[in-house]
Amino acid sequence: MLGFNEPEFLAQSASAVALRPQIEELVDRLVDQGFDTLLLVGAGGTYAQMWPYEHLARRSSTLDVRAVIAAELIVSGDARLGERTVAVFTSVSGTTDDSVRAIDYCRSKGAYTISFTGHPDSPVATKADIALVSQPKTWPFDFQLLLFMTRLLARRGEFDGYERFATELAGIPEILVEVARQAEPVASAFAEDHKDTDYHFLIGGGNLWGFTYLYSMCILEEMQWLRTTRVHSAEFFHGSLELLEEDTSVIIFQGEDETRPLTDRAEAFARRVSKDVTVFDTRDYPLTGISPEFRGLLAPLVLDTVMSRVSKHLERVRDHSLDLRRYYRVMDY
Repeated sequence: MLGFNEPEFLAQSASAVALRPQIEELVDRLVDQGFDTLLLVGAGGTYAQMWPYEHLARRSSTLDVRAVIAAELIVSGDARLGERTVAVFTSVSGTTDDSVRAIDYCRSKGAYTISFTGHPDSPVATKADIALVSQPKTWPFDFQLLLFMTRLLARRGEFDGYERFATELAGIPEILVEVARQAEPVASAFAEDHKDTDYHFLIGGGNLWGFTYLYSMCILEEMQWLRTTRVHSAEFFHGSLELLEEDTSVIIFQGEDETRPLTDRAEAFARRVSKDVTVFDTRDYPLTGISPEFRGLLAPLVLDTVMSRVSKHLERVRDHSLDLRRYYRVMDY
């Protein structure tokens, strides 16, 4: 597979899943002590990656759980932020400035701060009250966030089958390697067909809306300098659909939660207008060893794996490195 280091991928993923005992101990302690608000704090991609877990809590729990933008939290504040707040942060590098400052801000208000990162000596790790550390460069953080949120909901009596789910999740690194293998020819074909496409229209919903936002902004825009429009499938018929034309590249991310019909509806309309509609559907991947009732929870992980293959092939056909930046961490701002 193009640009895929299988041993490294397996080791990084396994290191995240191996945090289960620490995550369980932490969650159990927090529940026993009691808290009222959970803030999932991020910046850019790590903010978008929090949305599936806000979505999970919103549909399953009475606990106040919100995804918030680190920089906005600092300047706007939050009336419910205080000693009964738990704030969770993630950072691949451990040095994301907005997140570092947000940790300081949350602690100044009395909140208990948790960080997930791959660098134990980084500011995101050392400034938080507790850091749970995986191998360097481990991405995405869905492994850890899935364990954290499902354990939390289970302790509150709002999630059934946690032990079985967490046990099955231990096999996800190998499962995702098989997903990558299956996606490789699909990714190559998409890249070849779209090597000269300079605009993509992305649609997703439910627990895939965060990934839709992330892939549009952080990959296609930031890493490939391509213009995009991204819209939630539930909001598709309220403005953005007017941008569709016969040759518009439409990318649809389809999952397996209760919002699937909303994305189906958007896809049906898009196909009436555009002749270039591509659907990446998690149902296409077997996920051997995962119970049917848990598949929907894994949709962000599955599509991250699939679309990482697409990203590598776009990098190849467009001769545009995924590491190339003009402004991000290049210029002061």
